[in-house]
Amino acid sequence: MDTITLTQKETDLVDLGFNVQIRKNALTDRAEEVLTEPVIKMLSALHQQLQGRRQKLLQMRNERQKTFDSGVLPTYEPEDSAAASGNWSVAPIPQDLLKRRVEITGPVNSAKMVINMLSRNSDGERADMAMLDFEDSMKPSWNNVVDGFHNVIGAVKGDLRFEQKDKVYELDNNDKAGVMVRVRGLHLDESNLLINGEPISGGLLDLVVCFHHTAREYLNQNKTPKYYIPKCEHYLEARWWNDLFILLQQHMGLPTGTLRATFLIETLTAAFQIEELLYEIREHAAGLNTGRWDKIFSDIKVLKNHPDRIMADRATINMQKYWMENYAKRIVRICHARGAFAMGGMSAFTPGKTKELRQIQTEKVTNDKAWESQLGHDGCWVSHPYFIGPALEQFPKENQLDVHPPYPKYPDLIPSSEGPKTMDGLRTNVRVGIGYMNGWLQDIGCVAWDNLMEDLATLEISRAQTWQWKHHRVILETGEKVTNELISSIFAEELEKIMAEVDEDVSDKQTAEHFKTQFQEAAKVAEEIFTQDKLADFLSMSSDPA
Repeated sequence: MDTITLTQKETDLVDLGFNVQIRKNALTDRAEEVLTEPVIKMLSALHQQLQGRRQKLLQMRNERQKTFDSGVLPTYEPEDSAAASGNWSVAPIPQDLLKRRVEITGPVNSAKMVINMLSRNSDGERADMAMLDFEDSMKPSWNNVVDGFHNVIGAVKGDLRFEQKDKVYELDNNDKAGVMVRVRGLHLDESNLLINGEPISGGLLDLVVCFHHTAREYLNQNKTPKYYIPKCEHYLEARWWNDLFILLQQHMGLPTGTLRATFLIETLTAAFQIEELLYEIREHAAGLNTGRWDKIFSDIKVLKNHPDRIMADRATINMQKYWMENYAKRIVRICHARGAFAMGGMSAFTPGKTKELRQIQTEKVTNDKAWESQLGHDGCWVSHPYFIGPALEQFPKENQLDVHPPYPKYPDLIPSSEGPKTMDGLRTNVRVGIGYMNGWLQDIGCVAWDNLMEDLATLEISRAQTWQWKHHRVILETGEKVTNELISSIFAEELEKIMAEVDEDVSDKQTAEHFKTQFQEAAKVAEEIFTQDKLADFLSMSSDPA
């Protein structure tokens, strides 16, 4: 299956003014509440100022990938550049961003989940920040996006509320995590909103709507509007985002530097441009984040045609691999030298259902966060409230901006192909494909699966690795050659196992049959994606039509 594409009939569109059109089905009451006239006017102006550059940047991605496909490897920028050699620092970090020891993340569209992320868990522990996500953990359907806008507004204002049967979820505004928002990446279109006949950037839409409706509320609370920017691949892309920040603040009549952004370093090319990227956003920078899972996906994708860089089983690629450790250390060195936060990555474990499994999972998270803290990171991510306490224990200081370890500035960041390539590894990839796609087809962007939290990034690893093994006709340790036929046979076998698990776990026969039908459809779609001839850049390049 190719990346999701769609057609747009003019008769399906409603004119909102200022050259903005919306799909009829997308023009709901909840959408109208956030798409006010000032927002529409701002979206139109910013799109027309920045869309041409955005398209050129995306074309530059394609051109770079062609060179990598021809055998070229990514390299560092010149060491005498203004970014690398100049005496500069990021703007001083605001007071409410100086403590980010643990950040919890999850999809922004679930009001219940947002409230739980911002609140104390059952052990009385609370994260310092909650990153409300429009990206990897949320499927970008229009209803999800609009719900996300409302939840961000409610989270910042403090009036977000959710009722479930006889239980009410509310925020304690005197004791809640800081609200951060991750917008969609540069590549993602929002298909339901068009300007001059072309889809708007999903990230631009997310940022404008959230900033317009919450910026002054943040400031009234003496807090900073704070955002995460994903999937940046080049310092010129960081410049585009910084220009968007400047223009957005100008439209709102706010000073440059009002908002602060943390960029995820989650692509191989960005790992080579950490200092250049930070330089571009220096007046808006809060820090950089070690986005490990998307980084692994990017490593595979960028080097997909290199026969000497075929990645081993995804389960073996951890932060102790030399290229992953070097990349994390480089982030710490450069960020702290320039006065920015160096955030650690995500432990994707779920607690598990038994006491014994929870103990094992907690130990894994604890060891991972201890390693990140010792490396010099200022904080980390967790995917589940259960792990907030164990993670906090590993970061006893408010931050580690004063830690300046003498790590190499230009280490080896190119992955090695050493390591096992096994049938179990291929089965894991296939099983993740079925489990994740089962959620995706139900409008869910992250799923707890086999004691891991699988989001779009981890699905992309499984998808890309399976393609790479097939493309290079890898011989597994047990002697099988990876082909479409082998992949299809494994899909059939893993689906059969999942169906048996459903029968074992679900006592009601009718419910079990419903679940099995969903998994059958998910397996069919996932197999089509995993066996395509050409590796698509992303699972989706656009939101779903409303």
